[in-house]
Amino acid sequence: MPSAFQFQCHFVLIFLAASKGETRYLEVRDAAEDEPFLLLSEDLKRELSAGQTYRRSLRCIDMLSIEGQFTFTADQPQLHCATFFIGEPEELIMIDYDFVNIDCQGGDFLKVFDGWILKGEKFPSSLDHPLPTSQRYVDFCENGNIQRSIRSSQNVAMIFFRIHQPGNGFTITVKKNTNLFPCNVISQTPSGRFTMVIPHQHRNCSFSIIYPVVIKISDLILGHLNGLFLKKPSAGCAGVGDFVELLGGTSLDPSKMFPLADLCHSFHGSAQMKIGCDNTVLRMVSSGKHINRVTFEYHQLDLQETENRKENSIEEFCFPSI
Repeated sequence: MPSAFQFQCHFVLIFLAASKGETRYLEVRDAAEDEPFLLLSEDLKRELSAGQTYRRSLRCIDMLSIEGQFTFTADQPQLHCATFFIGEPEELIMIDYDFVNIDCQGGDFLKVFDGWILKGEKFPSSLDHPLPTSQRYVDFCENGNIQRSIRSSQNVAMIFFRIHQPGNGFTITVKKNTNLFPCNVISQTPSGRFTMVIPHQHRNCSFSIIYPVVIKISDLILGHLNGLFLKKPSAGCAGVGDFVELLGGTSLDPSKMFPLADLCHSFHGSAQMKIGCDNTVLRMVSSGKHINRVTFEYHQLDLQETENRKENSIEEFCFPSI
């Protein structure tokens, strides 16, 4: 049986298959009616490459990874709706209000959240985001400025909305901006390669992969010597200002995940780990004293390997293996 976290992220996985042109349409058999269907086809990619603006209607629950203009019009009272936005790791999400017709006094709302939030769990976590949680929400009904542009701090963002009156709705334009130093990323794909750089900044950055994966760190620069330490009660990187940790679990929020390994010192070579969790996170903690950099690659564990290892796992929810 899939976990709750896997079910919550089901629309992400479906979308990713579509974005590769593997199919033109998929039915979400195990999800509710409001789960989104595939959004991106090869025909659409060709149209967009010709310079056309992509336009379409939004569903109550939706997922977007493409620029364009999007409109939601309620055909009945819609009380629990959300749209999730995701870009490439080096992209920021820009959301512009083009037109809004909702009844704020009657209980409607339209809010942008800087990041993703699912059942109270946030990405980035409160420990990793530069703003307190209360300031990560932008409420249209409080600001009342339909032309305001809202920019995310990472490659994901979302909107919540509630509309009671049929016929009411809104139109937004979504654009992408380049982020020179990506920090806090949700991967769109089950495999890839990434270099995270934190240039003399006191901040924490997490790279989240919502799959069981093999992750291989090939280069780590922290200004120290080499070392890889599995998490134990008396071991780890306590007291070290700059380090990388690997986390695993079933949560969206990295702060609620299980620490599997710490890397406290620079090295050139290879450190590999298999993590059989629903979500895997590489998290860099930086004191701001150094230019910290980590390069890693990852690919999804195959189903057979995951099942075989879970039979002998020391933890039911995931297994670590160097």
